[in-house]
Amino acid sequence: MKDALKNVLDGIRKTVDYADARLMTTRSERLKVKNGSVDSISDTTSRGFGIRVIVDGCWGFSSSSTLSEEEAALVAQEAIEIARATKLLKKWDVDLSEEEAKVDTYQTKIVKDPFEVSLGDKIKILLEADKIMRRNAAVKVAEGSMQFHRIDKLFRSTEGSDIEQTIYETGGGIAATALSNGDVQRRSYPNSWGDAACRGFEFMEDMRLPDYAEQTADEAASLLKAPDCPTGEMDLIIGGSQLALQIHESCGHPTELDRVFGTEASFAGTSFLTVEKMGNFKYGSEQVSIYQDATCEGGLGTFGYDDEGVPAQRTPVVKDGLFVGYLTSRETASKLHQKSNACMRADGWNRIPLIRMTNINLEPGQWDFDDLIKDTKDGLLIDSNKSWSIDDKRLNFQFGTQVAWRIKDGKLAGLVKNAVYTGITPEFWASCDAVCSRKHWQIWGIPNCGKGEPMQVAHVAHGAAPSRFRKVRVGV
Repeated sequence: MKDALKNVLDGIRKTVDYADARLMTTRSERLKVKNGSVDSISDTTSRGFGIRVIVDGCWGFSSSSTLSEEEAALVAQEAIEIARATKLLKKWDVDLSEEEAKVDTYQTKIVKDPFEVSLGDKIKILLEADKIMRRNAAVKVAEGSMQFHRIDKLFRSTEGSDIEQTIYETGGGIAATALSNGDVQRRSYPNSWGDAACRGFEFMEDMRLPDYAEQTADEAASLLKAPDCPTGEMDLIIGGSQLALQIHESCGHPTELDRVFGTEASFAGTSFLTVEKMGNFKYGSEQVSIYQDATCEGGLGTFGYDDEGVPAQRTPVVKDGLFVGYLTSRETASKLHQKSNACMRADGWNRIPLIRMTNINLEPGQWDFDDLIKDTKDGLLIDSNKSWSIDDKRLNFQFGTQVAWRIKDGKLAGLVKNAVYTGITPEFWASCDAVCSRKHWQIWGIPNCGKGEPMQVAHVAHGAAPSRFRKVRVGV
């Protein structure tokens, strides 16, 4: 198919303004155990190609899972016809920012290929953790899961790019659900959705699920007896896993430039970060610097090239509290007279690329975690997401967490349950007065970010360290 796609692109070169082709093979293995038994196992492979074209300033796209040069020619012609039909509704001409053609290969750095580790060894880890969690009598449901993906991509364009990539992803986690007197509390490790990274099976081994199973179960049971979260304004220290989702929802999504221009309004909403704010808008305090960085080794949003053949890069989004940059595609970047910063990805061969987050990271600060607790007189330490809600412009939000600890006079003073906090995005980030150091910083993978119609699920990540926010509204 490599030669077939090259031949087809060469054949339509004089008919189109631009064209590219993506050939993808994705293998996915998923395992789940529940209450001492294997709940499900799946091993699937998806293979196909898609062709995008620009004709008379309009996009056209078509795809197929039939791998032949004849089929590729038909798909290319259909994409051209779609572009011509789209001309009837055209509001502006598509203009791509300049990009040098690349001929290159890229592969995720791994130590152990997850697909060469036996099912038995994988399930053994999950069942061991499951057994330990069920030793706690309050735990009524114990669960564990693992997921592995290998994505092989070929990208070719009429501009001369020829790029091959192999990306590995590994993820998983455990959870304990405790029940007593009508109250239900759930505790997960290492995060509410587990964790995932562009690494091999060594990432799962490093997670040490059985070693954290007892603590996970005990915290779920202890939450049943904990008092409810207090209501009012107080200082919050937000742990890294919860802060990762906060970054995702209130920093990542509003900086996607297609949302700003309104092309995602029907599903995911728009953004309060309109273009006149770039370089002029105070997003947060001087403690807040955020970068999109597809070059972080092991991050779930890490790759060599995006699905437009643009090299992965690190660019600022918020610098010392000032909003300075968007997540862009070649088309949207050209509207701002910029070059793309490589944020275009599709979740499969039969989907068009969209602007998606990569690794959107809060830069570490200087604080030691213990010192931050000691410096907080009255507040909460919260972590692990339980619920979330945010408006379509990404301004007003509410988050609930699985777990919280009361802080009094610089010391942790016991668990509280059902913690909830609310805020308005720029006011909330302006209240950040402390970020912990690199020692406490971690990249958290989020494998379930939805966007687009038809829906596409992106795998992204967020680096964060525990951080303090002053006078946040908590409780009901």
